[in-house]
Amino acid sequence: MAGQLIKIKMIPTEIVLSKKTIADRTRELGGQITSDYLGSPLVLIGVLNGAFIFLADLVRAIDLDLEIDFIRVKSYGCNTRPGDICLSREPELDLKDKNIILVEDIVDTGSTMVWLRRYFEKHTPLSLKICTLIDKSERRTEQIVVDYSGFKIKDGFLVGYGLDHAGRFRNLPDIHRGEE
Repeated sequence: MAGQLIKIKMIPTEIVLSKKTIADRTRELGGQITSDYLGSPLVLIGVLNGAFIFLADLVRAIDLDLEIDFIRVKSYGCNTRPGDICLSREPELDLKDKNIILVEDIVDTGSTMVWLRRYFEKHTPLSLKICTLIDKSERRTEQIVVDYSGFKIKDGFLVGYGLDHAGRFRNLPDIHRGEE
């Protein structure tokens, strides 16, 4: 309702990663990916919604002719068991015989990435790698390899630069620790 204050339970606190630090590391990852895929067909697939800002900056840092697509998965509201993952938007590109890099905002437990790996392997790509801005390997419950990792952060709830809390704070240019 217009004019009413919305009570937000979580607030961003200290800056964990500045926009400059993020930009510098994103350029480094782009350079590494450019070197690794020179002369090869490459598709970057962003996992919506969180990865869209990171993906936009990352593709501008990659000096290759590449394709971009998106996928959306959710692990709730699927009319299945809690924690089950379902697809709500699939890629539109033909992925057969292409190198795919899945681009995610944060890899935490790894369960979404395990599900996505199985999904994309059915498309018979040349290769399938994972790139994430934030790698929280200490919280892994699934065995998954992150091939391109922006930052390893051990703990805390993070918001900003695509990371959200209940759909909010994605637009913050820095990554902040969130506190209730």
